[in-house]
Amino acid sequence: MEPVKVVIRYANGKLLKGFTNDFFPNKPSFHLNPVELGNKDKGIEIPVNQLKAVFFVKDFDGDPSHYELKRFAEGGQLSGRKAEVKFVDGEVLVGSTLGYDPKRPGFFITPADSQSNNLRVFVVSSAVKTFRFL
Repeated sequence: MEPVKVVIRYANGKLLKGFTNDFFPNKPSFHLNPVELGNKDKGIEIPVNQLKAVFFVKDFDGDPSHYELKRFAEGGQLSGRKAEVKFVDGEVLVGSTLGYDPKRPGFFITPADSQSNNLRVFVVSSAVKTFRFL
């Protein structure tokens, strides 16, 4: 598996950026090669149950001036059902999901804003305050 860029946010607010090539939604942990350490070895082990979300990103810096839209574009391609996630920390994420099940450890959501730096997000269920289909 080719390494992908991710930004991980812990439930406590801590943030790490790096590469992973062994993330699977049904596994309790994965490895991250933090950007600041380079691609030296297998990386550090990240327990999923301590996270808020794993953001699969286009680049690590993003566009700080971009305000992410919380709505879908007219006529845009949609994969899955429209949904809104409100995290325990107050952040709101709007997108589409194919596999929401609150009994699972988490689920993927694709942001509604096609200009978002996030390609998709793995949301950890324990970090969700409310979830609703739109």
